Amino acid sequence: MIQEDIRVKEIKELWRRWSDARKDWDVQAREDIDFYLGNHWSEAQVNALDERNQSSLALDRLYSAVEQFKAIITSKPPKFSAAGREDSDIKMANVWKGILEYVWDISDGNEVFKQTIHDYAVTGLGYFYSFIDPEADYGRGEVKFNYVDPFRVVVDPNSRNRWFDDASGMMLSTIMTKMQLKDMYPQLSEQNEEGKSLIDELEGNDYLDEDYPSSTQSQVKTRFTPDIVKDLDYGEGSEKYRLIESFSKIKIPYYRVIDMQSGDEQILDDARLQALLEDERMQLAVEKGLIDIAQVMQTRIKLTCIVGQIVLYEKILDTDVYPIVPVPNIWTNTPYPMSDVRKNKDSQVYLNKILSLITSHAQASAGLKLLVPEGSVDDIEQLEKDWANPNATIEYDPSLGEPHFPAPQPMSSSILQLPSMIEKYIDLNMGIFEMMQGNTEVAPKTSSATMMLEDFGQRRSKSKLRDIEGSLKRLGRVMYNLAKSHYTFKKTFRIVQPNNDLTEYTINKRMYDDKSKELQSIDNDVSIGQFDIRVIGNSTMPSNKWGEWNIYMEAYQAGLIDKEEALKKQDIFDKEGVMQRTDMIAKLQQQLQGAQEQIKKLSGDLQTRDREAVHLRKAAEVEKFKGRLKETESSSKAEQKLQVGRLSNAVKLESEKLRLATEQEKRSQTQKMKRDSKQGDK
Repeated sequence: MIQEDIRVKEIKELWRRWSDARKDWDVQAREDIDFYLGNHWSEAQVNALDERNQSSLALDRLYSAVEQFKAIITSKPPKFSAAGREDSDIKMANVWKGILEYVWDISDGNEVFKQTIHDYAVTGLGYFYSFIDPEADYGRGEVKFNYVDPFRVVVDPNSRNRWFDDASGMMLSTIMTKMQLKDMYPQLSEQNEEGKSLIDELEGNDYLDEDYPSSTQSQVKTRFTPDIVKDLDYGEGSEKYRLIESFSKIKIPYYRVIDMQSGDEQILDDARLQALLEDERMQLAVEKGLIDIAQVMQTRIKLTCIVGQIVLYEKILDTDVYPIVPVPNIWTNTPYPMSDVRKNKDSQVYLNKILSLITSHAQASAGLKLLVPEGSVDDIEQLEKDWANPNATIEYDPSLGEPHFPAPQPMSSSILQLPSMIEKYIDLNMGIFEMMQGNTEVAPKTSSATMMLEDFGQRRSKSKLRDIEGSLKRLGRVMYNLAKSHYTFKKTFRIVQPNNDLTEYTINKRMYDDKSKELQSIDNDVSIGQFDIRVIGNSTMPSNKWGEWNIYMEAYQAGLIDKEEALKKQDIFDKEGVMQRTDMIAKLQQQLQGAQEQIKKLSGDLQTRDREAVHLRKAAEVEKFKGRLKETESSSKAEQKLQVGRLSNAVKLESEKLRLATEQEKRSQTQKMKRDSKQGDK
């Protein structure tokens, strides 16, 4: 027989203590689940109603309210986003954003989130559980998360923090059959030298019931919950064992290694520090004081898994936050919050009672009681049979009195208004209203007023969403811490967008020198930078897409936003493709505009050159004409000069002839005068 490990004994004792402290909450939470499933009456209440001939019908308003609340809160799938605290961290922030989206995708995050919100609304407490799946990615492992049934988790009852940060520990119970245990942990089936396997020597059935509490309501047999189906299986391999994962906080030494010359700092654990100090140059640098090493103690989560009387495994998780992240609803400063169902349970009981009374009054009015004087009828049973026959003839003794009907008191109209008033009160507590469920009778007449009231009506749900987002951020922190220590190898994360667009991120890519083949750097090293990334969430609330689209269209038409931002709010399947094609068209239009401007410019240059060429041709023709004019002018001048010379010569000749003639005439006159004088003398 295997001896019980001392650690197993301590964990089991804590489990019993913390489970006993939570018994009352378990009973209330199970009753809340019954009310959500429509099982509102206990056995005693049903029997009392049957004795009074009253109906045990339930007018289930809580179910529709819870489902509408879940629909509002999970209308949009939540997403993780990582933002760098400095400008230098933007690249790594995008890488971490891709990693968190990848983890959300491979974990079926949308479905897990909705189930957690279901537990949050019905029992008052939901749980996320982040873990490393060692078999995923062909043995390299993946960081994943899932939801956990709130009845499987026990917490230190002394915790007063909303997310149980101050709790001394948390435990997760899993009830498994022998076959399930063998499939999950094959090493338990290995036989020793004596031919016995370890699982055959484990202590099983060390508990009285499943983690899921039993119901105390009347119609439990028609609701197949885990407490009903737990014993349906029987035979070999159906023996059950409780596997407990215990999470506790411990202090682990880390070392700040500082280069005193450059000021660079690294955070290393024991293993990485020893590997660093194996280098003789590093040892020499430490001895000379060039490198300073400071030890710091950090909080980490220790996981111890037990089954039966043995410890299956024990390891330290590289996170300071419990991997089981609670999502409390109406927080009571304890690990035992209230749910919306519990808050409205009394109203639902009151609604059922009013419905029962109204039904009973209707029955009394439909089947009137007949008062018969004693002795006036010989056979009462025959009278009851004949009374059901509309054509029956009934004999009675009128001397003893006449039969008569006692008329029931009319029911007040205010009683008939009570169910509607109680339903509105339940909706008010849940933050759900008729208009938000698509009831056109209570909606305003205009679309703008409807959108405004819908936005106002979501404020209660938005307040709850802020609390849920706090848990989502903590889940992101856990996944971030686990991914930093797990993804130490080169890995490419491929994320498929809704429009089938593929985005890839590669981490821990080693860069070597081509010649020396020495390691130069590690691209996207996710193991460093503890405080460089902050995880933020987004709203999962529904929005009026028509109202948003109108607002964005008006902003786009006014020039306040661009086409890309406006297109994001449109329900188009291939948004990325549309954006790419739009960008391509815009680029082509820009290129066409540039080409047109260039053509216009070239056309202007060509026109200028044509004008210049014409001007040059004209200038050449003018010059040629000027040359010809000069030749003509020279010829004219020469001809003119020749003509002038000829004319001058002719003039001179004529002048000379005239002079000679004049002289001749003068001589003739002189001679004549002389002759006349001589003759006078004579």
